[in-house]
Amino acid sequence: MARSTALIEYIAKSVVDHPEEVDVTSRKHGRHTVVTLMVDQEDMGRVIGKHGRMANAMRAVLRVAAMNDNAHITLEIGE
Repeated sequence: MARSTALIEYIAKSVVDHPEEVDVTSRKHGRHTVVTLMVDQEDMGRVIGKHGRMANAMRAVLRVAAMNDNAHITLEIGE
């Protein structure tokens, strides 16, 4: 799952104004992993995107990455 957190971190740092404030952690519960993305409050809109499109795109990428590991991944976004 380190691949997944690194991927989300790379995507988030690419779109925010404060990349030093990006923090990605993961918690594993059996076959289910919860990835938490924390960003600066000013960057929240950039990470979520219009109508949640950016957040949904990151979740789709995580689902594809999880298919290789036969796991389930959830993305939570906070500030």
